[in-house]
Amino acid sequence: MQIVSDRGMDLSAEQMQGLDIHLVPLTLTLDGKSYRSGVDIQPEEFYKLLGATESFPTTSQPSAGEFAEVYRRIAATDADILSIHISSGLSGTLNAAKAGAAMVPEANVTFVDTKTLSGAEGWQVEAAARAVKAGWSKEKILALLERIGAATDTIYTLGTLKYLIHGGRISHLKGLIGSVLNLKPLIGVDKIEGKYASLSQARSLEKAIQKIPEFIATRIPAGTALRAQVMHAWNPEGATLLRERMDLLFKCAWLPAAPIAPVLGAHTGPSLVGIAYAPLDAFPELP
Repeated sequence: MQIVSDRGMDLSAEQMQGLDIHLVPLTLTLDGKSYRSGVDIQPEEFYKLLGATESFPTTSQPSAGEFAEVYRRIAATDADILSIHISSGLSGTLNAAKAGAAMVPEANVTFVDTKTLSGAEGWQVEAAARAVKAGWSKEKILALLERIGAATDTIYTLGTLKYLIHGGRISHLKGLIGSVLNLKPLIGVDKIEGKYASLSQARSLEKAIQKIPEFIATRIPAGTALRAQVMHAWNPEGATLLRERMDLLFKCAWLPAAPIAPVLGAHTGPSLVGIAYAPLDAFPELP
């Protein structure tokens, strides 16, 4: 069995090491030039370009044909495929994958809608790849991913609303009011529809970062042992602050920090800081 995913997920280099994962890139366009995320351009380079231009980037999901090409290549040696993707509530990537699979009848593709993105999506992809390596059945892996999805949440904040406004993620009026008041949103992903959800807000990026663990403490008792991973759009100072503030309230088992995939950062800007987390006692043991 082979694992396919997309570049909407984030894993650190340490987590990726030794795992066999086929990643289908999403496309970014900035200043008239297109890049395949993770292939033609890496996060650090993208965020440097983004910070140096007044232009707004655009993103596009992989085509059905690109997925078909990947499935066809894999099926030549292993027809059993588990395709794990960014929330269908945030991207058309899953639908493109299904359309691509329909073009490759020799491939036996099972799809997973993670209902999330970035590090939280990456946790499911990593778990599946490790389970395949350990010889688990597809049914057992699907049950594992369901448990991980139920246990895991993610929260982000960012320093400017202009990218969200331009991308239509929030209304111009709401964005203008937020910008005038210098409000920084706390954004999560709801588990039912897998769409962005506004959780709270603060008057500065620093205060918003500090508010993330406080918000988590309204859902999970302070002092709880957590599995946690910080992600950021080339904002290492913000990532460090978030980790420090989390350690004041929770007993965190930290995974290595991971850069936010440009396909997410393109819609939020280069200041984004976020966290994926789950109670350790609710997170299943990985193979």
